[in-house]
Amino acid sequence: MEGTSAMTTASVVRQYQQISGPMIGLTAGCLAAVILLLLGFYLLLRRYRLKRAKSMSYEQMGGEYNTITHAETASLAPVSMKQIPFTVPSTGMSTTARRSDSRFLDETSTGSGSEPASPTALKRPSVEIPGAYALGSIDPSLYKICDEDDDYEVPEDHIGRVWFAVEYERESEKLLVTLIKAKNLPNRSFGNANSCDPFVRIFLMPDERRYLQSKFRKKTCNPKFEESYVFQVSYKSIQDRILKLTVFDVDRHKRHNVIGHALYPLREHDCEVNERVVVWRDLEKEVTETTSDRGEILISICYNDHMERLTVGVFEGRGFKKPETCSSVDSYMKVSLLLQNKVVKTKKTEVIKKTSDPNFNESFTFKLQAGSLDTASVTVSALQHISGHKDKLIGRVVLGSFMFARGKELEHWNEMVANQKEQITQWHVLT
Repeated sequence: MEGTSAMTTASVVRQYQQISGPMIGLTAGCLAAVILLLLGFYLLLRRYRLKRAKSMSYEQMGGEYNTITHAETASLAPVSMKQIPFTVPSTGMSTTARRSDSRFLDETSTGSGSEPASPTALKRPSVEIPGAYALGSIDPSLYKICDEDDDYEVPEDHIGRVWFAVEYERESEKLLVTLIKAKNLPNRSFGNANSCDPFVRIFLMPDERRYLQSKFRKKTCNPKFEESYVFQVSYKSIQDRILKLTVFDVDRHKRHNVIGHALYPLREHDCEVNERVVVWRDLEKEVTETTSDRGEILISICYNDHMERLTVGVFEGRGFKKPETCSSVDSYMKVSLLLQNKVVKTKKTEVIKKTSDPNFNESFTFKLQAGSLDTASVTVSALQHISGHKDKLIGRVVLGSFMFARGKELEHWNEMVANQKEQITQWHVLT
């Protein structure tokens, strides 16, 4: 009996286990499905509430705005809608205003495709010239060129033509130069039309180291610049200056290749009246600029820092300006050492008679401390000796640091300072 009951209990346990196993799995699956359904329903409800909250906020904002505009506008005092006339600035606007307007135009037009990026575009050497600056864009209608000028007959070996306008304001001693356009510039490669990326540098000779530069024009042999520049130059020296325009082409390797030069001696310009003159010049490969017809002088300078001694040599002159009533000139040279524009010592050569190409071959020494090189200058003057009358100045050359000299004269002085105890000799034009 006990054995039979034990077998019966074991069979019952086995049957229960066989039945309870699937029931547990089914129950677990149902619970998981219910949980997933509840989670999905919760997410949908949350999303619906967020959308409704956003739509309600927009409606509230619109309702508040409408309430304000309709409720408060009725109580507002009537506003006078007086028209303000639009006025156009006159052409006689100040230089400062023109500079600010041009700067605004430049900033708003930087995205145009007419100006390619260049490594030197950010370096505007124009600001290096004391008293000189660029005015920027101009009104093209003020500088219209006749159509027949555009259709001129192109000669052989022609490398282009450039148009510009010149005006001198005697009261403010400002020279206004307007670069208008260029035509028929050569292509960089044969067979490719408009393969030229030109720009122009403007020099006021005899200063060759400093210049004002135009913007770049991309892929055109007939560029239009329409840019204005200002040079500060005194009325006394304007006749001895030459305006030089050099046209460059930027190749694919960003190299600046010279196309040609154009010269405009300012002694040809009537500086007595404030009159704008439009001029054109054909470009030339090589130009020889002569800033005046007063002549040239060969000068040497040498500085010995150990002995603190400056030696100035005056060797020969050529092309000295002759008096109107004489066929030759009697001349001599006067050499002056200045410290901070104060004459320290002056020495003279012998008078060379009856020649426009005198040979002096004399040298003079001056005591000069090394610490005074930056504040010192040397003036070499050519004078015409007239018996019984006061000697007349033919021309002069000023050698010195940046405070006193420019161009070749400044280069000559700097070379002397860099190569002390060496005699540096150069020709200089009398101005």
